Amino acid sequence: MGFAEQRFNVNLSILFTELPLLERPAAAAAAGFTAVELWWPWVDSPIPEQSELDALKRAIEDAGVQLTGLNFYAGQLPGPDRGALSIPGEESEKFRANIDVAANFAQSLGCKALNALYGNRVDGVDPAEQDALALENLVLAARAADRIGAILLIEALNQPESPLYPLVSAPAAVGTVDKVNDATGLGNARFLMDLYHLSMNGEDLPQVIEQFAARTGHVQIADNPGRGAPGTGSLPLEDLLDQLKKAGYDGWVGLEYKPGDRPSAEAFGWLPVEQRAAR
Repeated sequence: MGFAEQRFNVNLSILFTELPLLERPAAAAAAGFTAVELWWPWVDSPIPEQSELDALKRAIEDAGVQLTGLNFYAGQLPGPDRGALSIPGEESEKFRANIDVAANFAQSLGCKALNALYGNRVDGVDPAEQDALALENLVLAARAADRIGAILLIEALNQPESPLYPLVSAPAAVGTVDKVNDATGLGNARFLMDLYHLSMNGEDLPQVIEQFAARTGHVQIADNPGRGAPGTGSLPLEDLLDQLKKAGYDGWVGLEYKPGDRPSAEAFGWLPVEQRAAR
């Protein structure tokens, strides 16, 4: 099967970042893609001005691409933060203030997946307190996602690059998924399987796929080492995506890799142009 059988979207928060935000959807379309995803674009504001939301919505619509994934507010990302929902005080409050804003924006563009990054451990705060707060906020996020017919994604990151993040294995993230689904009864929380992060953790990727493909709501890829495009490292990404397909995963595969020392438009040579449009 290979890459030709996949549905790819481009993450516009790591690719095409040499361009202003509002120019990125059109750049992805010019490169042949018809679907995009985003981290929360306004890192300093969980509630941006309506004019900013409207401008991004127009840019996506005018480019003719589909927004297929959106992060809730996650603090300074890229940067020192890895989410806000488990951090007591102001950051948690910002996350809660953002929930309906992000959900409504996603709904306005037909986006059906919302990603909630857990947040780092905080010195001097009991991890159990953070986990209880996280569950409260994830329940609120799951209900907001359900309101718009979307899924809530929960992601494992990697320990070397995110040493304060508690969800650094597939079982840890899926365990949190289960807690959220048990608490809401909605069943719309799903695992975000990022093959780059899991490989950085040294996990057995074929085993992870076999065990958790049925619980997976979204997949993201980058090669390892380097977090570059497929073919720049040693991960057998084509084979792994084939295994996911055979295991029944038919969702999106997010291209969440660094373009390297070149314009982003030149970082897709591994994927023929005719295979970039979603099918």
